[in-house]
Amino acid sequence: MYYLYIFLLTTCVFLSLNVVDVILYAIIVIGTFIGAIGIFICLIIGCRKCMSSRRTANEQDIEVFLRDHGTLAQKKYKFSEVKKMTKNFTIKLGEGGFGVVYKGELRNGYHVAVKILTTSKGNGKDFINEVASISRTSHVNVVQLLGFCLEGKKKALIYEFMPNGSLDKFIGNKGLESTSSLSWDNLLQIAKGIARGLEYLHKGCNTRILHFDIKPHNILLDENFCPKISDFGLAKLCPGKESTISVSDARGTIGYVAPEVCNKHFGGVSQKSDVYSYGMMLLDIVGVRNNVNEETTETSEYFPDWIYRKLEQDQDLRSDIVTEEKETERRMITVSLWCIQTFPKDRPTMSRVIEMLEGNMNSQEIPPKPVLSYPSAGLVPEWTTTSLQSE
Repeated sequence: MYYLYIFLLTTCVFLSLNVVDVILYAIIVIGTFIGAIGIFICLIIGCRKCMSSRRTANEQDIEVFLRDHGTLAQKKYKFSEVKKMTKNFTIKLGEGGFGVVYKGELRNGYHVAVKILTTSKGNGKDFINEVASISRTSHVNVVQLLGFCLEGKKKALIYEFMPNGSLDKFIGNKGLESTSSLSWDNLLQIAKGIARGLEYLHKGCNTRILHFDIKPHNILLDENFCPKISDFGLAKLCPGKESTISVSDARGTIGYVAPEVCNKHFGGVSQKSDVYSYGMMLLDIVGVRNNVNEETTETSEYFPDWIYRKLEQDQDLRSDIVTEEKETERRMITVSLWCIQTFPKDRPTMSRVIEMLEGNMNSQEIPPKPVLSYPSAGLVPEWTTTSLQSE
């Protein structure tokens, strides 16, 4: 204001104005100055209200969608409650493309895994996908959603806690000590459990669900190593009975995504796309893909040509396997080769996969060699996906 007075005085002297003119001039200038400040403040408040209303509208849209689809049965938590149950996000269990997972504890002492969505796509589309799909499920091989938090941009999902974490910890290239607790019978039972979970999603739910991101990171193990399918951020609900669906964007993880998801010339996207991902994961469970990567790096041999060559020559795919386990290994590998056939029509359903794994049908017949192996980085863009992991 001091500089404003100096400006007025200087102007008046320069213009040789009388006292009345000076007062009028001062009132006009000061009024204009105050009015400009008032307009500026109103604009800031208006912008904040507009942004707040947009967040509120987005939140309301999500809740309306969930309510219309009957998916608000789970408890809704305040973000302050989420912070309290995680002890202010102290114990970090894992991190994925969409957020971070923390260990939490409910008031009754029940341990939970809390997934905080730090990156959300399509105005919360991934949040809607996860809640809307998994809240429709109830199966021993699908992780249970206990509740969620939705406060503007703050979104969280509360799941049952899996003490043994994700499957990738036990089948990754981390040395034999990592897999010492998993016998071949354990691995076979895990493979069957995942297959049953997928079969349920494809035909056991009221609304068919395609997962689109089956991989070891998204399979959680409870205290008894019972597998549970998790992370439904890329899932798609299929209320109709059509065999194929339309997918507007590519989704999945390189190395597990089916060819038709990237290129429609291979066929339509359907539940067989999950079957392909399951087959690639089954090779991970058996441990073959680690050997493939090691041996084919030097020879540039195309996957899965290496597997077929070994089978045709009756060679062991793993050097550490004993005679009693070879039958189980061969059965699982054969099933996986059926699942990763290039064209969807050549792949079995998950019901047939279960039958083959249980030995109720001929699972020793080696399928035709696929025209194409898993998509390369040049064929598929690099997608970021979410992983729900536990310790």
